[in-house]
Amino acid sequence: MENYNNTIELDAHPESVFSALTNGIPFWWTKMFEGSSNKQDKSFTVRFGEQIFKKFKVQELIPGKKAVWYVEDSLLNVPGLKNQKEWIGTTIIWEITESKSGTGLHLTHVGLRPDIECYEICTDGWKQFTASLKLYLETGKGKPFLNQEQSSTETVS
Repeated sequence: MENYNNTIELDAHPESVFSALTNGIPFWWTKMFEGSSNKQDKSFTVRFGEQIFKKFKVQELIPGKKAVWYVEDSLLNVPGLKNQKEWIGTTIIWEITESKSGTGLHLTHVGLRPDIECYEICTDGWKQFTASLKLYLETGKGKPFLNQEQSSTETVS
């Protein structure tokens, strides 16, 4: 079975894309961010409310080219989902390529395959947040997950 793959084209420099993946996660993915995503061998956690989180270890960083995150811990407490820890042991690979028309960003989620229970929910999530990443890089304002206590009108500055 093939791992989840998605490529987006961006009107942004490779260095800006790399910076968004290493320093800008709260601006496009979730405001509920803690830890360090810009140093190899460090860990960071993203949360989506109280019931969903993912803890990553940064495995590899090549400035302007690549970021690799290993999922150390995860909980997908979603109604109807039996295996709520399917992300544990999976790997997220971001590969940045420059072309004449802009920058390509290729996402591979190793271990997120059509035969796992959360595949549809998780691929929909990736599509939503890669669209937010594109928006953030091209306009300066993404659409990250906001904690329910935060105002839905809050914008990224």
